[in-house]
Amino acid sequence: MPATDESESPALPPGAELPSNAELPSNAELARIFHEIGDLLEIKGELVFKTVAYHRAADTIGRAPVGVAQAYLDGHPPDLPGVGRAIADKVAELARTGRLRYHEHLVAEFPATLLDLLGVPGLGPKTVRQLWTTLGIADLEGLRAAAQSGRLRGLRGLSSRTEAAILEGIEGIRSKDHRLLLHDARAVVDRVIAVLAPVEGVAQVVAAGSYRRRRETIGDLDLLVEITDAGPVIERFTTLPAIEAVINQGPEKAAIRATGGPQIDLMRMAPGAAGSYLVHFTGSKAHNVRLRERARDRGWSLSEKGFARLADGGSVLAGADAELRTFPTEAALYAFLDLPFIAPELREDTGEIEAALAGTLPTLLELGDLRGDLHSHSDWSDGSQPIEVMAEAARRRGHAYQVLTDHSMSLAIARGLTPERVARQARVIAGLNRRFAREEDAGTAPAETSPEGFRLLHGCELEIRADGRLDYDDTLLSRFDVVVASLHVGRRQSRAELTARVLGAIRNPHVDVIGHPSGRKLGERDDLDLDWDAVYAEAARTGTLLEMNGSPHRLDLSVERARHAMSIGCFLAVDSDAHRTEEFDHLAWGVSQARRAWVEPATVMNTRSRADLLDYVRRNDRVVRS
Repeated sequence: MPATDESESPALPPGAELPSNAELPSNAELARIFHEIGDLLEIKGELVFKTVAYHRAADTIGRAPVGVAQAYLDGHPPDLPGVGRAIADKVAELARTGRLRYHEHLVAEFPATLLDLLGVPGLGPKTVRQLWTTLGIADLEGLRAAAQSGRLRGLRGLSSRTEAAILEGIEGIRSKDHRLLLHDARAVVDRVIAVLAPVEGVAQVVAAGSYRRRRETIGDLDLLVEITDAGPVIERFTTLPAIEAVINQGPEKAAIRATGGPQIDLMRMAPGAAGSYLVHFTGSKAHNVRLRERARDRGWSLSEKGFARLADGGSVLAGADAELRTFPTEAALYAFLDLPFIAPELREDTGEIEAALAGTLPTLLELGDLRGDLHSHSDWSDGSQPIEVMAEAARRRGHAYQVLTDHSMSLAIARGLTPERVARQARVIAGLNRRFAREEDAGTAPAETSPEGFRLLHGCELEIRADGRLDYDDTLLSRFDVVVASLHVGRRQSRAELTARVLGAIRNPHVDVIGHPSGRKLGERDDLDLDWDAVYAEAARTGTLLEMNGSPHRLDLSVERARHAMSIGCFLAVDSDAHRTEEFDHLAWGVSQARRAWVEPATVMNTRSRADLLDYVRRNDRVVRS
């Protein structure tokens, strides 16, 4: 049965309502469905404007600050950019029935496994359509066999290099271990701690492991609870809702697997002895090995329970000779080893022990060091909230500035701004800044306002086009306060072509920041194939900032790249890339990755005052970059 066109969405059948106990589809689920519709329409060969409309609506819904399905069910649908009447009717159907017949009809037209092909990095809907219609490939196994046999390179636009990339991508999918992004891990941790913390006798509950070290993605979660008798808290832990299985349960520890989620381990800490538990269970394993070696050299065996005295032969003393040293804090434990406190983010055995001994540990960046944020969006492009709402939220964070960087014109899917819209946006920003100044002069600004006041700076996220050109000419670029240049399209070009595009942006005197430089998305999209040494060197030479994007989906630059870039003289910006006010919290994830990269505040340009930031970019604009 052919799918009904979006302009012909059928009316709901009588009585088609969700049962009262049914769970409304989340914004993420709605977004997934509309992205699938866009992909399927493109596989069918529908007009581009239709596919773009569904993808744009999906992005907007996914970022909406309210529960969209609930809002539709309540009769107060939110005003979402890109969600016209036809798509709004489909959202209403999903909200009321939990299903969408248009989506179901589309899915029924194709093999159930066809969408799996879109999970292979580099395969878009047009290529999937070509594979299906030309070679009859409809699943990953068929794709793998065709790539191995060399059958793909005969198709338009595909080569032996493409076949190798596809095989690598399929292996990545097969070996992927469903790790959590940081914000998803935090949501699980916060929910569990909220249940366990009120249990009588609990002094504290702390998340440890790779989450506490703020690794980019998280496998299992480790929780430590300080309590005398762990029985009641373990009983509560093993009866949490949405548990798939209780893996083990004992008097001091337990482990569960959350439904559709990670394994969570809970361990009791003895009251007053939390220091060794926190160090041991935070890790990393390599860092702990170094600490144990240092303890053994001093005649002690270090474990989660503390320091046990060793006999001359190296065995732990027992009986009347036994001695156990415990510490209430990690700082006290490190001091016992004649080391300064080492922050959890540094505990990876990448030189932190040597730096601690030499007294050269970095003064790490703190969230409170940031005076502003150089990358954010409004509903003028692909953000979901008005300029004023975004500005007021940044102002109430105590920032001195926020840079509005809506997309430039060639990124049509993100409603990029034409030069005419740029001019109109500049007038809106100027009007807001006049109001902010009046309120500060009159003493009526919000109490959280920075001592230096708040100003919304006009910027853009400038597209680096596939042919290497920039979206705006130099005359228009010179009018922005800050320009962030990013590469979103043409990702499969050669290393030489990609590198030339990025270097061209770095050398433009009006480009101040390279946004999410590797273009990666964790678990979805690999780094761009750039000549990174050339990129770092040119950014250092010109003073162009490299961004550490705090979106938990990106965390880009990676820690390793940021640390290397910093070592050769690059300056950084730690930004949120916020598309709605809640996403200003992404700054914390950016800071956590900067800390893991040993970044100090002086290296981060948005730790500087508004005047110093603007002075830097204006002076930098005059640097000869050719």
